[in-house]
Amino acid sequence: MHIRTAALEDVPLIRDLYRDVARQGAGLARTEEEMTEDYVKDFVTRSLSSGLILVAEHPENADALIGEIHAYRPGPSVFNHVLSGLTIAVRPDFQGRKIGRTLFTIFLEQVGINRPDIGKVELIARESNIKAIRFYQSFGFLIEGRMEMRIRTPDGNYEADIPMGWQNPNFEF
Repeated sequence: MHIRTAALEDVPLIRDLYRDVARQGAGLARTEEEMTEDYVKDFVTRSLSSGLILVAEHPENADALIGEIHAYRPGPSVFNHVLSGLTIAVRPDFQGRKIGRTLFTIFLEQVGINRPDIGKVELIARESNIKAIRFYQSFGFLIEGRMEMRIRTPDGNYEADIPMGWQNPNFEF
């Protein structure tokens, strides 16, 4: 496996990865049909310009990605010290092989080493995704609240989103 910074040329490969993950119902909020080229191009562009985006290439097929992680500045200047919208996706056939852990480790190391201007990385996890919440906590993310009734499940019920944050130990005030 090779991990590298994504490029705009990766948009179709990232879209395919996200569609595959969404098809399996593996934790992404959007459905397979909502994983459009425009949606992916938007977050890739934002991550490249103000955040960080990494991809994991397939060990035997450079035309396929097995994982991706990204976050970007949310916009207003009062949040310039924050990377938000952190999302990670690992192709279902490769889950359980420490690819997500490796991507997350490298992502946070790069923020810590190369981005002293970033004080916080934030994400949101679905309350029923206990495995993901524990995974994020293992990297030092803290639960910062609950957004009640934010997710409407396919069966028509509702659940909370859990905002979580990680503080960059190398942040320069």
